[in-house]
Amino acid sequence: MSTTPPEQPGAPQQPGYGYRPTFNLSAIMPTPGNAELLVYILATIVVAIIALASDRVDASAFVTAYTAITFAYLISRGIAKASRVLER
Repeated sequence: MSTTPPEQPGAPQQPGYGYRPTFNLSAIMPTPGNAELLVYILATIVVAIIALASDRVDASAFVTAYTAITFAYLISRGIAKASRVLER
């Protein structure tokens, strides 16, 4: 009677020949742009045009408006990113 040794469980595959990493494609964002960025750019352009055309809006008022618009944009992006947190 011939005896063959029992099959050994396979060792975990090490990176090397034939190894392909897996990627979590659902975690990739679909596009780099967003609607908030467009609104932010348009609002900055509108405030700049008003600052150039009006005597009542000077450089300090433009900087104040630009700061407020930037703050609102950053808050909106933070809220948008917080809603897409992946739980593991």
